[in-house]
Amino acid sequence: MSSKPALAHVAIIMDGNGRWAKQRKLPRTAGHKQGIKATREIVEASAEAGVKYLTLFAFSSENWKRPKAEISALMNLFIQSLQNEAQSLHEKGVRLKFLGHRNAFSDGLCQQIELAEELTCRNDKLFLNIAAGYGGRWDILQAVNHVIQDVLHDRLAASDINEDLFEKRLVTGDIPAPDLFIRTGGEQRISNFLLWQLAYTELYFCDTLWPDFDTDELKKAFESYRVRQRRFGLIQEQIA
Repeated sequence: MSSKPALAHVAIIMDGNGRWAKQRKLPRTAGHKQGIKATREIVEASAEAGVKYLTLFAFSSENWKRPKAEISALMNLFIQSLQNEAQSLHEKGVRLKFLGHRNAFSDGLCQQIELAEELTCRNDKLFLNIAAGYGGRWDILQAVNHVIQDVLHDRLAASDINEDLFEKRLVTGDIPAPDLFIRTGGEQRISNFLLWQLAYTELYFCDTLWPDFDTDELKKAFESYRVRQRRFGLIQEQIA
């Protein structure tokens, strides 16, 4: 294990769109629109920095409790963003995948998600995961249910269940755990995001609101990560 850890997978909670808009006496939707511009810049900067996997928390399972007008505006923004950005992402070699429970999404949004995933499915420069309708507890429960069904239908013996097998049933089962977690907006919690996957992830919190989070801010997070030593339960002498 290196004292200068590689940075392959970055996970981000993009927090602060609403507060950014409120500070400017604008509707919350204005903050979300500005947040899309920040997202575009961070995706490009991550790819240029050699990050292989980028997972963005766009809409949590708890966000369905927000005012209906805001949810409706967000869903429309999702559709517009996919229509506007999918081709550009494809041309830049980005593979797009959505993580989460889609049952509550409209048919129109589900169709746009499927089209974007299909368009980009062969790309491999950057794997961009959008967590939408996602919750860490939901993810663990759906994995548990998959394991139970495999045991009940004799596809798996209970004695074979271990951490590696269980991880493969998570929606992130085909990608490595995040190396670095970033949360913008000043809050210092993980808010039901990738609960299993973040067990040994390095955490970075900053006060910058997401619409103002740019390449320079991303570099600060990367530098913070690179001076850390990841021990995974070992002592320093074992790593050295």
